[in-house]
Amino acid sequence: MTLAAALLQSELLPEGLDVSFKALPSVLVIGMLLIFLAIGFIFRVADTENMWVAGRSIGNLENGMAIGANWMSAASYLGMAALIATAGVYGLAFVVGWTTGYFILLIFLAAQLRRFGKYTAPDFVGDRFNSDTARAIGAVTTFLIGFVYAIGQARGMGLVGLYIFGDLGFLGLSGYQAMVVIMMTITVGYLTLSGMLGATKNMAVQYVILIVAFVAGLYAVGFTNGYSTVLPQIEYGALINTLSAEFSEPFVNQSYYLWIATAFSLIVGTCGLPHVLVRFYTVENERTARWSTVWGLFFICILYFSAPAFAAFGTDLYGQNIGAVYGDPGMTSEAADVIVVLAAQLSNLPQWFVGLVAAGGIAAAIATTAGLFIAGSSAISHDIYTNIINPDATQRQQVLVGRLSIVALGVLTTLAALDPAAPIAALVSYAFSLAGAVLFPMFFLGMWWENTNREGALAGMTTGLTIWGISMVNEVVPTYIGGLEAPLNAGLATWLPAIGSALIAVPIVFAVTIVVSMATDDPPMETKRIVRQCHSPEPMRQQQTAEDVVAADGGEEVATDGGRAVDDAGTDGGRAVDDDKTTEER
Repeated sequence: MTLAAALLQSELLPEGLDVSFKALPSVLVIGMLLIFLAIGFIFRVADTENMWVAGRSIGNLENGMAIGANWMSAASYLGMAALIATAGVYGLAFVVGWTTGYFILLIFLAAQLRRFGKYTAPDFVGDRFNSDTARAIGAVTTFLIGFVYAIGQARGMGLVGLYIFGDLGFLGLSGYQAMVVIMMTITVGYLTLSGMLGATKNMAVQYVILIVAFVAGLYAVGFTNGYSTVLPQIEYGALINTLSAEFSEPFVNQSYYLWIATAFSLIVGTCGLPHVLVRFYTVENERTARWSTVWGLFFICILYFSAPAFAAFGTDLYGQNIGAVYGDPGMTSEAADVIVVLAAQLSNLPQWFVGLVAAGGIAAAIATTAGLFIAGSSAISHDIYTNIINPDATQRQQVLVGRLSIVALGVLTTLAALDPAAPIAALVSYAFSLAGAVLFPMFFLGMWWENTNREGALAGMTTGLTIWGISMVNEVVPTYIGGLEAPLNAGLATWLPAIGSALIAVPIVFAVTIVVSMATDDPPMETKRIVRQCHSPEPMRQQQTAEDVVAADGGEEVATDGGRAVDDAGTDGGRAVDDDKTTEER
């Protein structure tokens, strides 16, 4: 059987879910999608500043909402409750990991990254380490993260869409696959118009939709079934004793080591995700970056404190109405991934209300996909095309390449999501392991150890990418190749799990980067001065960066591995910039 035939035969139908066309929920979701398209059109962009960093004009509250929507993907809205439902205490590793990472961002990276002041994660890597090679590795990594992460979002949109629109299979596609194609087409459509500016405006709206839908759904399910009244986030504890040991007892489903590996990978992955880090580049100054992180963490915690309760309610309702949650066959991953919607449906809530809960899941998936695609396309357009291939590219050419990159990402993601290799949260976690292994060490050491140099960064990034690749080839790749069983090596999967490979990779990458940096020449003095400026208590203007401050002091000439001379007056994407030019002219 060919791969194409296997994809077309794939069918994901969550048991117990009412898969049928529903008029009111359909109107609700279609109206929501039209609003997203309209906002994208109104805030459509034609220049790179608005395309990649929204003109650095976003305030702390709006950016906090955008952080929340950008962050709370289908993995948070659907996948977290799914993992807690099927794996019990192990699922809490996701709550811990995805929350703790933001504290590290707040303390160690948010303000510093804003002061450094680039457009993208690869932009930071390339300029901090004076290396086009590092920039290219960062760009490829960013594109890979966007691709892997977005597969989980597409799966979530496809599964939830089944409840709203029913089994609309066409052209040989199953109902689930048709939903994936439709939803991804709409997402790509508004992103190619709007860029980061329109995406940010949409994210603020999407956050309101998803948080209202999730919290209202939780309260309605809890009250209707007598589980809770005022605080379901706490009251659900009374239900745990009636649930199976697989839900309530620690490490029944997964080992203690895997719990630690998963939580650690999610923490460091959070600090290395390009679509998260770019939010700090969209704000006016470093103070706004800090406060938007605080707001974002607050908005995120509203949902994260609620997810375990939704998982408990959904697990009990599934056991009462559909069948055994655990054992053979037990609840499938497809049903678990829509447990939030399923809980609302099994509570006999009004159809339109269940549709609202489902719409929240779609909004969450689209918001995160937007952030991922913007980050991925900027890596291709800004970091590879403009800074490496065509330094003289016009703004029109850069935006065009960016839009084509969004389309390419959308096509690749859609094809991979037609027959996904794992549940939503697991798919997303692979991207976190990659971000943690390759990018987090570069950001942390790049900002906090001024002697980290080009050679160290290249050695560290290559090491991280290799370790992550080994775990993926061992566990994930075989699921897409006929005749192979995953994992290829059980022992390797135990100690280097794809879902938590950063636990092994990060310490090794840190050690390799530090040792190689110490064994080779120090970075240029200009680079060290820029790093020091990133920690200065002096405030900056809206468009000002650490590089601008250092440039005002003058300096001596240094060279990059790309072979171009870079004057201490500053650089713009690897090209020399005259000290006479103002920030606005640049």
